[in-house]
Amino acid sequence: MNPLFSVVVTLYNEEENISRLIQEVSNALKDFSYKLIFVDDGSTDKTIAEIKKNAHSDVTLIQLTKNYGQTTAMAAGIDCSTGDYIVTMDGDLQNDPHDIPMMYKALIDNQVDVVAGCRHKRQDFYLRKLFSRIAGKLIRSLSGVYVRDFGCTLKVFKQKTAKQLDLYGDMHRFIPILAHFKGAKILDIDVNHHPRVKGESKYGFGRTFKVLSDLILLIFFKKYLRRPIHLFAPLGIISLLIGGFINSYLLFLKILGEDIWGKPILILGVTLLLAGIQFITFGIIAELIMRIYYNANNQKTFEIKKIYEFSETNKVLP
Repeated sequence: MNPLFSVVVTLYNEEENISRLIQEVSNALKDFSYKLIFVDDGSTDKTIAEIKKNAHSDVTLIQLTKNYGQTTAMAAGIDCSTGDYIVTMDGDLQNDPHDIPMMYKALIDNQVDVVAGCRHKRQDFYLRKLFSRIAGKLIRSLSGVYVRDFGCTLKVFKQKTAKQLDLYGDMHRFIPILAHFKGAKILDIDVNHHPRVKGESKYGFGRTFKVLSDLILLIFFKKYLRRPIHLFAPLGIISLLIGGFINSYLLFLKILGEDIWGKPILILGVTLLLAGIQFITFGIIAELIMRIYYNANNQKTFEIKKIYEFSETNKVLP
């Protein structure tokens, strides 16, 4: 029988938090059937050993072959989940598993597909919160998806919605947008947020600036994924028309005896012609890639080294 919840926790060097995390989830979900799925994303410390030491029968450990990143690790956990509802949360104990029952009730009562957490009284330093707020406003304005806190990992999904997310790259922060693309109904509610007590944050400011490039990609997916030629062909045609007009004008001047060689406008005209051809060619290639993508076999973006199941006495099952 499938559990009610599959709680997916991605881990990278979180050995100091494992024991308490397992206990907190157990306390929070003692009245529900659940499976706590740890995805070790290539940890180099004693994270795996700590999981084996503290695990029980409601715990599963997925060990990836290397460090793929949080998005891919999350995709691996979701792929292996069998719960009717899938929960994602961080392994640093800043998310509070005691919020899960409340989020589940909100999902049922409001008949939505995803409940996203919004970190109330967020326990992070000022600059990190500032960059997050700026990024959030930009994402909301460009995507049209209103979620107050895109950076909160704590979310509860219907299984079908989570399985359809198509996570790859660094897209975990855009999960509400990906779910929206699939037609999911989303609700965000306030959740607790605790300061990190043990371990080190894996967050860097460089990741903040990746949001812009990822957002551009998402907007492309939203409008032009299925027909990229509709984006590139108009750009190519406009470029060809302008380039053609400039070169026709220069040809007319040449006929009148004007010396046009070496003039910047000649270079501009030729460049626009070449750019137009490239835009159209790129659009055709993108169309072919999309057709291959939709017809290809279901390929995984991760490779699992081993999956561990445990007994009540912490023994690793074969």
